[in-house]
Amino acid sequence: MGLFDAIGISGSGLTAERMRMDVTSENLANAETTKAANGQPYRRKEVVLQEAGGAGNDFASVLSSVQGGGSGSGAGVANGVKVSGIVEDSSPLKRIYDPGHPDADKNGYVTMPNVNTVTEMTDLISSSRAYEANVTAMQTAKTMFSKTLDLLR
Repeated sequence: MGLFDAIGISGSGLTAERMRMDVTSENLANAETTKAANGQPYRRKEVVLQEAGGAGNDFASVLSSVQGGGSGSGAGVANGVKVSGIVEDSSPLKRIYDPGHPDADKNGYVTMPNVNTVTEMTDLISSSRAYEANVTAMQTAKTMFSKTLDLLR
């Protein structure tokens, strides 16, 4: 594991949590969108996270682990997190009675997005806390490196 791997791992966490915040913001912004780009009501989106480099089966990783060096991609070494995809939530859409709405059907019902603002706010707080934790880990690593450099003077 290299000197700056802790900062790189925390950086990957910051990137992943920022993506979660972006998707949550998009969900909140479209909570009342009855027609998305495909003409259907907006569907809630979720971010799928995956351990970065978890498999480590590419040639460079295997060669690096055999040689005992590298950038920390060998077995048992943490590599951070990455966004493996953004998927749509398949939960059912809500139907409300609003006969005056322009998208109401012949019975007066409007199909609304499956976005729950309470769930989105919970996810937003969770990703915010995880972002702060990654910043704290990065600051701690930076302080440790700085103290190490002070010892060497």
